[in-house]
Amino acid sequence: MSTDPERPPARPGRRPGTSGTRAAILDAAGQRFAKNGFDKTSIRAVAADAGVDPALIHHYFGTKQQLFAAVVELPVDPEVVLARVDTTPLDQLGETLVGAVTAVWDSPAGTGAVALFRSLVAGGDTSPARDFLLSVIFERIRRRIATDTDDGRLRVALAASQIMGVIMSRKIVKLDPVTELPIDRLVAAVGPTVQRYLTGDIGEVAAADGAE
Repeated sequence: MSTDPERPPARPGRRPGTSGTRAAILDAAGQRFAKNGFDKTSIRAVAADAGVDPALIHHYFGTKQQLFAAVVELPVDPEVVLARVDTTPLDQLGETLVGAVTAVWDSPAGTGAVALFRSLVAGGDTSPARDFLLSVIFERIRRRIATDTDDGRLRVALAASQIMGVIMSRKIVKLDPVTELPIDRLVAAVGPTVQRYLTGDIGEVAAADGAE
C-alpha cells in the first residue's frame, strides 16, 4: 500500500478529530468532573481518558470552564460572566452581577438556566455544577474583594443568597411585581444591596469570619 509522503504519520495512541471525538471528550470530562470536582480535574487527565491530545480539547471547547459548560449544558459561556467580574470596577460589582445574571435568565438561554437552578434547589444530581459555582464563579469574586482582615467568604455567600432570591422570585415563584420589573429597575433596586454585601459595612461578623 502506498503512502502519501506529504502527510505526517498519525500519532499512536491518540484519537484523531472525528465525529465521535467530541462526544468521547464530553463523556470523559463528565466522569472526571463528577468524580474529582471542577478544581481537581485537568484538561490533560480528560484527554488521557478520552484518548485524545489535550490540544484537541482546546480546539473543540476552549478553556476548562468552557468544557465544563458544555458537559453540564450551561446556557451561557461562563467566561463572559467571569470577564465582567474581572474588569468591572470594585464599587460597581454589585450592579454588574445583578445585571449580568438577570440578563441571562431573561434571555433565550434562560430556559436552560432555570432548569439547572430548579435542579440545584431540589437537590438533584448537580454536584459538578455546584462545585463549579463555588470553586470558580464565587471564588473569582471572593479574590477580588478579599482583604488582609476579611477573606470575603461570608460577603460572597450573602451576595449570592440575594441574587438567588431574586432568581427564585422572578423565575420560579413568579412573584409580582418582581417578575415584570425591567432589568434596569431591578439592577437599581437590588444592585446596591449586593454591593453592600460585597464591599460595605456588614458588621463585625465579616472581620471575625476572615480571622478564622
